[in-house]
Amino acid sequence: MKKGQIEKGAVVQLNPETVKNKAFARCFMIVTEPKSFGTQGYVQALGTREEMGGQAYYRVTFEEMESIGFTHWTVE
Repeated sequence: MKKGQIEKGAVVQLNPETVKNKAFARCFMIVTEPKSFGTQGYVQALGTREEMGGQAYYRVTFEEMESIGFTHWTVE
């Protein structure tokens, strides 16, 4: 993936071999801000049966992710 190929609302998967923070390896991340180096986005955390979970925000370079599509719902 290269600069200009990522948009807000895109869904990317974080590459387990290249992602710098291994806690995010294989996670699906929703893009909130395309950046010159890659993107900023969030991984949705689980909540409880009564409440939605929060978001874990993270920044990745193009080398750390692969685009897989677009989301229907995002956190605003």
